[in-house]
Amino acid sequence: HSPMYFFLSNLAFVDFCYTSAITPKMLGNFLYKQNVISFNACAAQLGCFLAFMTAECLLLASMAYDRYVAICNPLLYMVVMSPGICIQLVAVPYSYSFLVALFHTILTFRLSYCHSNVINHFYCDDMPLLRLTCSDTHSKQLWIFVCAGIMFLSSLLVVCVSYVYIISAILRIRSAEGRRKASSTCGSHMLAVTIFYGTLIFMYLQPSSNHSLDTDKMASVFYTVIIPMLNPLIYSLRN
Repeated sequence: HSPMYFFLSNLAFVDFCYTSAITPKMLGNFLYKQNVISFNACAAQLGCFLAFMTAECLLLASMAYDRYVAICNPLLYMVVMSPGICIQLVAVPYSYSFLVALFHTILTFRLSYCHSNVINHFYCDDMPLLRLTCSDTHSKQLWIFVCAGIMFLSSLLVVCVSYVYIISAILRIRSAEGRRKASSTCGSHMLAVTIFYGTLIFMYLQPSSNHSLDTDKMASVFYTVIIPMLNPLIYSLRN
């Protein structure tokens, strides 16, 4: 179980970091009615949020591969999921997410902001910021689309392929007790993945006619506050 808990500890760390980038400032705004953030603090908030949000998305894919090995190759689990492989499966998401977030934040804050300085959101997010700029945002939006598409589709593909093999392996188990134990091994992760990816799909793949900042705000509350709070509960169910 060591690899499983290694991934869980990293997921908990990422949840803590990206909700800490948003929630304290948001609560301060609500309590003290000081809805002000400096330019540099806004850049730091956006960068931290993007980095840890991307890292969580990719970590869920790494965890799906871990579950695949545990269910489909249980006898080789400790060999395949060696400490070196586990570190690589965590280091790659961290490295990619921090590089993308850094470049993404630099692009955003090199734009010229000459309109209102009121951000129509409860934290510094891309789309509300782009609405305030007077620069050409075509290349920036293209960059967002390409990076988000590659990251989202690649991680979702890993998750889906892993669970196709996992479900087929579980269905081949003859005993009901064996199927129950195998299902409990990946049930918590499947629920966490469904909630996380489901929220992102709802937020970013809805028709433009139904898209609004108010909808974005509700979805943002869900994945910046609710999901990090739910994950420890979800992964505690198995115990």
